[in-house]
Amino acid sequence: MEKKRGKLTLSGISKRSIENIELSRRQNKNSVLIKKKSNKFSNKPFSNKSSTKKIGDRNNKTNIRLNDQQRPFFHKPKSAPINDYEKRKLAEQRATRRLKGESVPKDTKGRTGSKKRELKLTVSRALSGDDIETKSRSLASYKRAKQKENREKNNEIKESFKPIKRDVNIPETITVRDLANRMAEQSSNLIKHLLGMGVTVTINQALAADTAEFLVQEFGHNPIREVKADELVKKIKDSKSEKNLKKRPPIITVMGHVDHGKTSLLDVLRSSNVVSGEFGGITQHIGAYQIKHKDEKITFIDTPGHAAFTEMRARGSKLTDIVVLVVAADDGVKPQTVESIQHAKAAKVPIVVAINKCDLPEADPQKIKNQLLEYELIAEDLSGDTLMIEVSTKTKKNLDKLIEAISLQAEILDLKSDYSSKANGVVLESEIDVGRGPVATVIITSGTLKKGDYFVSGFRHGKARAIINDIGKNIEEALPASPVEVLGISGASKAGDDFLVLDNEKEAKALCEARIQESKHNKTPLNFVTQESAFKKDAIKELNIIIKADVHGSSEAIKNMISKITHEEVKPKIILSDIGMITESDVSLAKASNALLIAFNVKPSKEAKKLAEVEKINISSFNIIYEVLDFIKKKMSGLLTPDLEESIIGSAEILEIFKVSKAGKVAGSKVVSGRILNGLSARIIRDSKVIFTSKIASIFREKDQVKEVVEGQECGITLKDYNDFQKKDIIEIFESKVKERSI
Repeated sequence: MEKKRGKLTLSGISKRSIENIELSRRQNKNSVLIKKKSNKFSNKPFSNKSSTKKIGDRNNKTNIRLNDQQRPFFHKPKSAPINDYEKRKLAEQRATRRLKGESVPKDTKGRTGSKKRELKLTVSRALSGDDIETKSRSLASYKRAKQKENREKNNEIKESFKPIKRDVNIPETITVRDLANRMAEQSSNLIKHLLGMGVTVTINQALAADTAEFLVQEFGHNPIREVKADELVKKIKDSKSEKNLKKRPPIITVMGHVDHGKTSLLDVLRSSNVVSGEFGGITQHIGAYQIKHKDEKITFIDTPGHAAFTEMRARGSKLTDIVVLVVAADDGVKPQTVESIQHAKAAKVPIVVAINKCDLPEADPQKIKNQLLEYELIAEDLSGDTLMIEVSTKTKKNLDKLIEAISLQAEILDLKSDYSSKANGVVLESEIDVGRGPVATVIITSGTLKKGDYFVSGFRHGKARAIINDIGKNIEEALPASPVEVLGISGASKAGDDFLVLDNEKEAKALCEARIQESKHNKTPLNFVTQESAFKKDAIKELNIIIKADVHGSSEAIKNMISKITHEEVKPKIILSDIGMITESDVSLAKASNALLIAFNVKPSKEAKKLAEVEKINISSFNIIYEVLDFIKKKMSGLLTPDLEESIIGSAEILEIFKVSKAGKVAGSKVVSGRILNGLSARIIRDSKVIFTSKIASIFREKDQVKEVVEGQECGITLKDYNDFQKKDIIEIFESKVKERSI
């Protein structure tokens, strides 16, 4: 940057014509930029606050200002006085303009036009006055224009930020935080609004659906009540068309009392031996099988007959089309037989009675028919409508008649299903297999289950990665009334859960999460401590129990039977009931909670076994359910406070008190009743009040120490830790026995 001169001077010869001035204007010599308007032209020198050179006279006023960037930081020099030559030049320029017909610009007093100057202003151009268009825009004018522009923008933004009306889904219960998030509002605003209504809430407080709906409307949004998961499932099932219905196989449930031959009957029908695989010879699982009879399939469900498996029998009766009631001809109608009849009647399904073990010499089928009359089951030969067939699994007597009776009953029911729709079913049993993971035994009630279908079962979802039939073969699809094992579920589902196929994984997960949320909201409320319970002296002892079983049905049966064991002083508490092998976490939980660890038809892993040995945790393994119940009753009995039985052996009255140097005070007594034995417990009774209880230290008889003194004799008695004897005190000798209690 060139060094600036101290003065502003005009270049060129002093006597320059107007044409030469125009030429110098084009060359832009000694030019400066005009940034701000300046004061009127005067002969005063530059001040420190201004860097403007003023040139002109009263009629022509032109503002010239140095560029701020080119302005030097040193003190500005004073300008030289304008001479007569410059005044004369300016006068000539104005005269020339008048001759050309141009008007002389008047003083605008600093006002700026709408059009900015497009070219730089040089000293020559300013002197000539030809191309001076308009003055530069002032800073104040620029600020006003900018403020106006900002006001217009703000108005547009305000118009664009109008309240947005949202659709808000409202479940049965929702917290204040979740509701605020769904409305895109602040939680504090909701709490403030509720406080204004007189309701005190916190951010985590649950609101009812009606309250939430009112709040949503108050904040200008559109409330939408969420459909419950159960209602959604019902809509899905109802939406299925009833067209293309085809005949399906009947589902038969075999029920009856324990050891009446239900599983043996099915073994003969399907030519296999399942009983040998059951521990104790009793069925402890639900088994589902399918047989063929004259090119027609029949599905059988075998239920346990033991009293512990009530839930399994109830599930079997709800799922079935026909109930086959097996009654032993030599045993008669038993409690589980009556229970099976009640389940079948509750499910409103027809009953076919199979009177088994008719080959035995003590069999009396007619007695069975008479007993069933009490339960409104009247045989056909007694003018009733119940089919009763006398069968024998050993001799295979009348088995064909039984199957024909079942087929006849199925034809009357006219069972049909839509094969083309998505599959629905019921989970009979579930387990966790070591190699295959969670496995669910499902009976398809309607539709066709295909490999790769996404499904929901209770609180679990998954994809059917493999479908295995009752024979153990992999199949690509399962038709209605088919019992199959399904692999690919996210976890072990509960027995009795529904099985519903959906379009995709997203729908399956959404329905599963909705069910989980509903289950959280529907949990029972906390039981608060009352005054009575808080100050209760004798707290009920609890026996913590951890149950691991092979299948869910067995763990459920054990859980139900244990919950029925009641006592005033001790109660069982099941802290975990699950399926699968015993793991290290189970052992750790048993140690932390001081619980019994019960393994039913499962074994512990190697790591769990080692940990149990280190921590000295006993793993109790069982195969038969009633052995588990006996074991738990025995353990609960151990928590009961034992009974103390007290028997009085004898008593003695103190007649005199003697002081002996070695023995201290000795009570000279006479045995009033019974006998006095050394080492037994004794109590001092004074004025019918028990003063002290201790043990006999020694007994003296004529200066000799003896072990026993009988009634009527006199003796000296000393007690442990007691010397304060008085005359006429009674020393009562007694013996305590501890008696164990049992449930």
